Amino acid sequence: MNQRIVVKIGSSSLTSEQGGLDRSKIAFYANELLSIIANGHQVVLVTSGAVAAGFTQIGYSTRPKQLHEKQAAAAVGQALLMQAYQEQLNSQGVTAAQILLTRQDFANRKRGHNAWMTIEELIKQGVIPIVNENDTVSVDELKFGDNDTLSALVANLVHANQLVIITDTDGLYTADPRKDPDAKKFEHIETITEEIYGYAGGAGSSVGTGGMRSKLDAAKIAMRGGVKAFVGSVQQDGDLRRAVEGIGAGTYFATKQNGLPVKKQWLGFHSTPLGTIVVDAGAEQALLGKGSSLLPVGVHLVQGDFHAGDVVEVTGIDGKVIGRGIVNYEHDQLMQVAGCTTADVLKKLNVPRIEVIHRDEWVTLR
Repeated sequence: MNQRIVVKIGSSSLTSEQGGLDRSKIAFYANELLSIIANGHQVVLVTSGAVAAGFTQIGYSTRPKQLHEKQAAAAVGQALLMQAYQEQLNSQGVTAAQILLTRQDFANRKRGHNAWMTIEELIKQGVIPIVNENDTVSVDELKFGDNDTLSALVANLVHANQLVIITDTDGLYTADPRKDPDAKKFEHIETITEEIYGYAGGAGSSVGTGGMRSKLDAAKIAMRGGVKAFVGSVQQDGDLRRAVEGIGAGTYFATKQNGLPVKKQWLGFHSTPLGTIVVDAGAEQALLGKGSSLLPVGVHLVQGDFHAGDVVEVTGIDGKVIGRGIVNYEHDQLMQVAGCTTADVLKKLNVPRIEVIHRDEWVTLR
């Protein structure tokens, strides 16, 4: 079956040990991408490597740590990175397009929609969209897990069938297999629990920023959007094809969730919550298990200064996030009626909608 695949390649997979761009690695991955396109799949590439490619060219001896130095290195490296991809793909008659995004492009629904439309048109024309963060102007974005989160957001945006995150290890283990001979690999994961997170290490490589934990974060975002994920190694000819076919050297993350509409993608992953509503156990169960709206009677605590129409985060009494939604009450109004029945709310307030958050304006993140 032909699928839409988002492939993410990190800095350490594209650069030499010293940090500069390794053209032979670019050539290898370009051929891997072309091989799955030849099988009928559509491809969107999310690539890191701009800072890593640029810092040696600009004269730094090691990967810079200051923001302005990173941005300068990215400005040089982005051109080198795209040139390398273009040369390899053009030699096989395939055109590549550069798309630079920041978190703000996702947070603004119009800009996010425009990005989606552009990518759709490129795919329609047989062009490979190559996405990277606009590191020369971004601030918070440079803290992303080596573009792992970006790749998951792109996978949801384009309604991909699968997200393939390429890393230098063949999946998630219970311990470092290089140090512990008893380490066991997770072949398939359906739910990313705190225990699973506990097995993920922290640091990335000297030229990258992402570790296994950031890849779990990305897989979780993809899964919530109805996109299955693969985290593993692509080092030999045909490895990417095998990863797409379900027999790759890595860990597979399955999902039973349906793909989210663009509005709910924005709500769940790109919006900025302006307050927090803590709900009781009954409301938590209704939100998670029954697809219900949130009513005032289930509200336990109200935090933040928000207005009707703002996005708020909803947590259980234990503080764990349940989801996000668009609130129908002013902060002060909700403070007055928290825990009240519908009849009591109507006696106290004149509100157009009784629901604190209607289920149509809600997305579950648990």
